[in-house]
Amino acid sequence: MSLSAAYTFLRQAWPPAPSWSTDQIPDMSGKVVLITGANAGLGKETARVLLEKNAKVYVAARNADKAQQALQELKEQTGREAHLLMLDLANLGMIKVAAEEFMSKETELHVLFNNAGLMAPPIDMVTDDGYDMQWGVHVLGHFYFTQLLLPILSSTAKDKPKGTVRVVNSSSVAHLFGKFNFDTFKDGPVRRKIRPEELYAQSKMGNVVYAAEFSRRYRETGIVTTAIHPGIIKSEINRHTPALVTRIQDALITKDVKLGAFTQLYAGAAPETADLDGQYLIPFARVGKPAPYSQDPELGQKLWSWLEDQVKDI
Repeated sequence: MSLSAAYTFLRQAWPPAPSWSTDQIPDMSGKVVLITGANAGLGKETARVLLEKNAKVYVAARNADKAQQALQELKEQTGREAHLLMLDLANLGMIKVAAEEFMSKETELHVLFNNAGLMAPPIDMVTDDGYDMQWGVHVLGHFYFTQLLLPILSSTAKDKPKGTVRVVNSSSVAHLFGKFNFDTFKDGPVRRKIRPEELYAQSKMGNVVYAAEFSRRYRETGIVTTAIHPGIIKSEINRHTPALVTRIQDALITKDVKLGAFTQLYAGAAPETADLDGQYLIPFARVGKPAPYSQDPELGQKLWSWLEDQVKDI
């Protein structure tokens, strides 16, 4: 860990109080929003706020029972109905089915929150297609889902003001400690030698590199793309973290889920962030600086080519 990375981590672990409020989000009547992993944590809180702003919200989740429970809770909290989209980001074939289902129901998509995630699961957890679970869900799965939705995102953005359509990619301050080893993206002997925490940091670096490359490729379409670090938040993403570590984090640095959703809501719905294409946002609702490694165009192109190669025959 470099001193600069450690310093940045500490500053983002104890961020200043937000100067922005979700009360500043304008009415979103007529806007369609899709949130992956919205059955719990930051995704569900994001759904709640945007339902209260009159957006049409799709909760994308892989567990039907938990998703239905989330929809019921959201209805009780907001008085508004969210819509369910079954989505398993650990199965490329099912991602295609989910994208096709969404596009059969809607003609527009204004905000896509690539929010779903997990942290440091057991090393033997891999996707249905044999990829590292964290890489497969955070990077490859979201890449494929977004590419399949690109036609509806692009058509929605056409001839509209910049920032009408946005893609918000959830990353983490942990990306500061991540570097790519392409031999670990799929399961195998090299991957099995790496600690899950290191694979997490690598996947979160992948989110930032991907967002930067997406911006380079599609900024002319009018789609605004960002990567965000929500903060160190108490949520279900910590379910694989040892109990003692979780208790220490909760006592010292963990923030409430309502604060955790601030930064992605700011990126996805605030009028003042309509021109932040390609930026990296940090807690709470601020523009930050990602690791320099993540902004290398050659690395972005190499990652993009690898991702395209994985899904070309699906």
